[in-house]
Amino acid sequence: MLDLFDKMNDAAAAIRERWDRVPHAGIILGTGLGSLVEEIQEEAAFDYEEIPHFPQTTAVSHQGRLICGTLHGLPVMAMEGRFHMYEGYALKQITLPVRVMKSLGAKLLVVSNACGGMNPNYREGDVMVIEDHINLMGDNPLIGINDDRLGPRFPDMSQPYDAELIQRALSVARREDIVAHQGVFVAVSGPNLETRAEYRFLRNIGADVVGMSTVPEVIVAAHCGLPVVGFSIVTDMCLPDALEPADVQQIIATAQDAEPRLRALVRGVLAPESPG
Repeated sequence: MLDLFDKMNDAAAAIRERWDRVPHAGIILGTGLGSLVEEIQEEAAFDYEEIPHFPQTTAVSHQGRLICGTLHGLPVMAMEGRFHMYEGYALKQITLPVRVMKSLGAKLLVVSNACGGMNPNYREGDVMVIEDHINLMGDNPLIGINDDRLGPRFPDMSQPYDAELIQRALSVARREDIVAHQGVFVAVSGPNLETRAEYRFLRNIGADVVGMSTVPEVIVAAHCGLPVVGFSIVTDMCLPDALEPADVQQIIATAQDAEPRLRALVRGVLAPESPG
């Protein structure tokens, strides 16, 4: 943990050399959801390899770029592709961009992901606004000696997803006639998908959807005091008694089909009158 402060500052300094604005928000885009960056008026773009200490993304459909610019008049920085535990990275590496966003002045974090739906009331293509999560990744990005410059030793997790931003997102969904649920996301390490028995277990412990990301970033956001709003796109249904083999390309296609709805929700949450 004690080297993170210097790594964060190195990465932030490299970004400031080409983009000196203060971001209103940081945005992390998940599988199949990268085209939101098309709405950003680009002012600077960085391949991850250009930013000190950033890992390289190897996941399918993740471009591996940081886009800085304005989204409907607001300065933002958006990750076009994220990092995952299953790629072999430590959670401290995966979550470094969140610390960099906070260091550069971001007031809130928007996270999105593609996920498997376990709640039988959900359908492929639906959006779930994340109200809480369960960490079953078997690791935590805060393990190790704590650096008080980054956050407290024992950060509170009673409300990791900002209640006002959740309500804002649901209000936008109603206005835009978007099917949006409010539920619990469970994170597992991956990369394999789950067995029937595992889906039953995850549903029984209170999860509505399952994925392989997001939770580490949100834990670090809580650690550094960054409010979060999270969106999960249900790309396939994971009902144990009607389970079919997963088709990764179909999962990506479903996420891309749902992406315009994500765009509308992000636009609404980031509107100037929105909280945060």
